[in-house]
Amino acid sequence: MDKETIISIIGGAAAGAGVTTAIAARMLYKRTLPRPEETSDDIIEEFADPEKMAEYAVTMAPVGEWLKEQQLEDVNILSQDGLVLHAYYLPAETHSGKVAILHHGFTSKAVDNAVHAKFFHDQGYEVLMLDLRAHGESEGEYVGFGILDRYDTLEWVKYSLERFGKDTRIVLMGVSMGAATVLMALGLPGIQRTVSAVVADCAYTSPDEIFSHVIKKNYHLPPAPILKATSVIAKKKAGYGFDDYSTLDALENNQVPVLFVHGKEDKFVPTWMSEKNYDACPGKKKLLLVDNAGHGSSIFENQALYEQTEKEFLAEALGENEMQEKSNQ
Repeated sequence: MDKETIISIIGGAAAGAGVTTAIAARMLYKRTLPRPEETSDDIIEEFADPEKMAEYAVTMAPVGEWLKEQQLEDVNILSQDGLVLHAYYLPAETHSGKVAILHHGFTSKAVDNAVHAKFFHDQGYEVLMLDLRAHGESEGEYVGFGILDRYDTLEWVKYSLERFGKDTRIVLMGVSMGAATVLMALGLPGIQRTVSAVVADCAYTSPDEIFSHVIKKNYHLPPAPILKATSVIAKKKAGYGFDDYSTLDALENNQVPVLFVHGKEDKFVPTWMSEKNYDACPGKKKLLLVDNAGHGSSIFENQALYEQTEKEFLAEALGENEMQEKSNQ
C-alpha cells in the first residue's frame, strides 16, 4: 500500500470521526440545554425502573392530594441575569424561624418535590418550592445544570432573609440537578454564613462528568471530543461550559453541614459521585446510601429511613438538640 493511499484512509477515518463527534454533540445539546417541555419516557427509563416508579406513584398519590389542598402562594424574584424566577411558598403553621428551599431535578418542576415539601412542613419549616430556570413557571431558554442555578439559589436565600428575618435558619435541599445546584451554591461568597444545612439527594459532581459517564455507558463513544464540542455550543447559547464549575470546587472549603443521599441502584447518576462529593466535603457531613433505590427514588423506596435520618441530621445541624436540652434544664 503506497503512502498516498495510507494518508487517504487516515484522512477518511478522521473525517468520519469528526462527523460522528459533530452529530453526537448536536444531539447532546438538543437533549440537555434547551428548555425541556416534558419528561419523555426514555428519560424516565434512564432514571429508574418504570414499574417501580408506577408503584411509587400510587404510594405517593395522597401526598399530591395533600399539596393540592394547601394554600400555596406564587412568589417571583429576578435572577442576576434578568429572568423572572418562580416558586410556591407553603407557609408554616406557626413561625419557627426555619425555611427550606427545595430544588427539583432536570425536566421536573416545583410540585414534583411534594413529598419533601410535606416533610419540611411537618417539621415546622416555611417551604419554598422552586421552579429552576427553564423549568415550570420560571423563565429561561437554557438549563443551567447548577452552574447557572447556583446564583439563582443565592437570590432565593436573600429573598428568604428579607422576608422571614436575618436570623432565619435556612436549609437548602435538592434532588439530582437540584442537589448539584445546592452544593455548587456553597462555593459562592458569603452564602455559608447564611445557610444552616444542606440535603443533597443523588447529586452529580459536574455536568461534564455526568455527561461523560452517560456517553461511555450508553453510547460507548469517547466522551472528550463530544463534550468539548458541546461545551462550545453551550457557551455560545447558554453562556457556560459543562466543565466551568463543579460541586468539588464548591465543597473545597465548605463548613455547612451536608447530608448526602443516594440510591444504590441509581442508573443515571452513579453512587460514586455522592461518595466523591462526601469525600470532598471537609465540614460536618453524613452519607446515606439506600438499598434498592433508583435515581431520585430513595425517599420512595425507604421513606422511614430517609426522613428519620434527615430529621436527626437537621436537628443537630440547626442546634435544635442543644436548644431542647437547655429548655429541659
